[in-house]
Amino acid sequence: MTNMLQRNKNLKQPTKKTYAEYAEDALYREVWEDVNNEKTQQFVKNYWKYIVGAIIAVMLVTCGIQIGRRMYYASKMATATVYETALSDKDAGALANLAKNSSGATADLAMFQSYVLEKDVKKLEYLVENAHTRDFKDLAKLHLASINGDKMNAAEFENYLSDMDTKKSPLFYLSRLMVAQKYLATGDRDAANKFLDVIINDSDAPESIVTNAQMLK
Repeated sequence: MTNMLQRNKNLKQPTKKTYAEYAEDALYREVWEDVNNEKTQQFVKNYWKYIVGAIIAVMLVTCGIQIGRRMYYASKMATATVYETALSDKDAGALANLAKNSSGATADLAMFQSYVLEKDVKKLEYLVENAHTRDFKDLAKLHLASINGDKMNAAEFENYLSDMDTKKSPLFYLSRLMVAQKYLATGDRDAANKFLDVIINDSDAPESIVTNAQMLK
């Protein structure tokens, strides 16, 4: 205990600052703030054009994004309105023009509806070449196969629909059933049964198509 008391006596006790020292610290802080202010002012003076330019650029980007979103939604609404009007008026020409001047599934639907109204095979050919979605491309091709099927033999018919021989196609099962029907029409039951068996033994095949395949087998 004695040793601890002795050590405490030997420690230097903190001294209180005098008024002069407090004044010196305050003056130092004031000078430091002035220096920083001068540096800031000098920085702004030298680079104000770049600062203003950066602010304007950020504002333009922000406004551009907002305007772009408004225009996008406005465009979608306008397209939907034109489609509904053309369909209501049964205006095949307006639907075809809409399809060629817009994009996505709406454009494909407009072109297909134009075909339904006019029965113009060129509309189907246009979809096969230019459709934005696989659904309408395959649908158009399947319609063309039905229209032109009599001009093809079974092998040609199968080859024409060969790009639908994948489950990526929404019309995979229906196209396989049509190929089987074509082979049956030519009397080649063995070739037809290969396609029918694929449908019948596939647990993912729609029930209606399986039923048709079983009836043809």
